[in-house]
Amino acid sequence: MRRMHRVLVMLMAAGIGASDMAAADTSCRGGQSFAAWLAELRQEAARAGISGRTLAALDGVSYEERVFLQDRGQPSLSQSFLDFADGAVSADRMARGTAMLGRYASTLGRVERDSGVPGPVIVALWGLETDFGGFMGSFPLLTSLATLAYDCRRPEAFRAELLDALRIVERGDLTPAELKGSWAGAVGHVQFTPSTYLEFAVDHDGDGRRDLVGSVPDALASAGRYIKSLGWQAGEPWLEEVRIADSVPLWESARAISHPRSFWAAVGVTRADGRALPADGTEAALILPMGRLGPAFLAYRNFGVFWEWNNSSNYSLAAAYFATRLAGAPRMKRGNAPPILAADEMREVQERLNAMGHDAGRPDGRLGELTRDGVKHAQQKLGMPTDGYPTREFLDRLRAQ
Repeated sequence: MRRMHRVLVMLMAAGIGASDMAAADTSCRGGQSFAAWLAELRQEAARAGISGRTLAALDGVSYEERVFLQDRGQPSLSQSFLDFADGAVSADRMARGTAMLGRYASTLGRVERDSGVPGPVIVALWGLETDFGGFMGSFPLLTSLATLAYDCRRPEAFRAELLDALRIVERGDLTPAELKGSWAGAVGHVQFTPSTYLEFAVDHDGDGRRDLVGSVPDALASAGRYIKSLGWQAGEPWLEEVRIADSVPLWESARAISHPRSFWAAVGVTRADGRALPADGTEAALILPMGRLGPAFLAYRNFGVFWEWNNSSNYSLAAAYFATRLAGAPRMKRGNAPPILAADEMREVQERLNAMGHDAGRPDGRLGELTRDGVKHAQQKLGMPTDGYPTREFLDRLRAQ
């Protein structure tokens, strides 16, 4: 169930427009009421060894329309990386993140010795997930998970998460009252799903509970353990801002395309301050979130962990950038990229790309990885620089086809 952590995060980030609003899907229930379904689940939990005292937490659980509406009614949007990063890595959040590094230096040092994950990486994700615990969500988790499990879109996944939430209560980590979080079922300082909580939560402060809501040390240590499980390599970089020359083959810029640094150095990539890159075999991908005129980064092997944590292009890159800033890197150079297209224009780009045979995914008005790849193919066909960033000029050229 490890992937469920990313699934729930992406549910909150996904662009589902008003046209996607729908009635609750109960087609798999055969007319069974929510109360009858919950009674069956209670029996299943009892057979799995969950005590009657824990099961009493289900007594007040009912179908929650607010959860359903959140699941179906998220607005689509088109936001540039710079706009997203400006909010995610604000001056205030930078200051508080730096303060958290100092306040929890001893804990983070121990976590890094145990997991190999540096403090700035953990603190950056903590800041983006809950603003350092400032807002961990107010939805009763059992109600949210029961609503999503009764619905027929992803019933088995959320049913398993609901049972795991009860197991968290059963083993004494959290009380039912403490099980509050996002509408999608994530809880605590670093927003773990119940299955991720059960597998990776640790009692770092030694009080006998794995408390990711009330104990910052437990939350930070658990985040380090989880990040390590995603493939973190101790002592390796994760992201570096760079500068690109006109000679750089833009087609090669993509998260999924890696080359040795010697390749990037040879084609005109330098460090952000103009110094030469080490011409070694360290693998890295060139990421141009706003095309050839915007910020540029080399993403190393450890960047993949940020993507595994949340496979949203803007989120993963902003989180990795935030971590570099907390580790001492200067502000990125903003470049001079054209503004991102509005959501309706981006949706039109996606529709036109799909019609041309360049797969851009479901038209949702968001610039995701699949859309970028489709844009590159169309740019190549149109004789434009293949940087994967759709501009208004690009849209006009599509319209002219």
